[in-house]
Amino acid sequence: MQFQIRESRSILASSLLLIAPFFLWGTAMVAMKGVIPHTTPLFMAGVRLVPAGVLILIVGAFMGRHQPKGWLAWLWIGLFAVVDGTLFQGFLAEGLARTSAGLGSVMIDSQPLAVALLSWWLFQERIGLWGWLGLALGVIGISLIGLPQEWIWHFIHPGVVTNSTNNNLFDNSLPLFASGEWLMLLAALSMALGTILIRFVSKYTDPVIATGWHMILGGIPLWGISSFLEVDQWQNILPADWVALTYATVLGSAIAYGLFFYFASTGNLTSLSSLTFLTPVFALIFGRILLGEVLTGIQWIGVMITLISIYLINQRENLPGQEDRKVETING
Repeated sequence: MQFQIRESRSILASSLLLIAPFFLWGTAMVAMKGVIPHTTPLFMAGVRLVPAGVLILIVGAFMGRHQPKGWLAWLWIGLFAVVDGTLFQGFLAEGLARTSAGLGSVMIDSQPLAVALLSWWLFQERIGLWGWLGLALGVIGISLIGLPQEWIWHFIHPGVVTNSTNNNLFDNSLPLFASGEWLMLLAALSMALGTILIRFVSKYTDPVIATGWHMILGGIPLWGISSFLEVDQWQNILPADWVALTYATVLGSAIAYGLFFYFASTGNLTSLSSLTFLTPVFALIFGRILLGEVLTGIQWIGVMITLISIYLINQRENLPGQEDRKVETING
């Protein structure tokens, strides 16, 4: 009996640890959103990256993981830092300042759509029936989330005149490319490219150590740009904001990435990546509870469709009639 109890507790603990990275990523999005009114996006992005990278390198040193050697290793780490560090976190922070935490997390976690297409193109990995269905649903879901509602209603009812009389894509009345949703899409694309790059990076150096260095090297430019373009980066930050930033840095970055790569290195990548869709769910739940964020009806429909599409792409190997190889997707 005692053995069964211990075994049950061990399974429960393992399940909680497996879910932890996605819980931490989702709630970190909410924590960052609460701090934004008192700081600046690029400064906050650097705070989330650089200290977390230092922590990962310290832990990696205690674990006996080797530092990068050779110019090829540093070249790939540098490219990884620009794409998955500077661009991803920069777009993420700027987009989060213009949209909600839950909505932003949904759009960030649409990156498996881009990963699937890039892997199909670069590595000739077949997407399959369920994968293509997921991609199609993802396009529909993201459109419902990010496009101006005037455009959506005009598409559904072409003859109906909406409140907007100008449908020019670049018109200031519909600032599509300045909206938080589309900045989040750019962040998702950067994250997808980073997911592809880690395959090349890991050929030349330890992936955990590379993760730490790419956070540091990717975060420093964000602080540099912030020093030129932003003002009052920390003067208005409250004590509670520093607690939230610490949470996003230590738990939402260092520990979340550390747990993710630990499970990935022990062969649980399939189970781990299938839980990707939980990240926006946690962000939506806690965004509603802590920040009182509300989505429109159309956006909720888009959220549901996007989550379904992400699930189909991550689980397509396990669905009936699917024998394709799984495209591995990594969250950050």
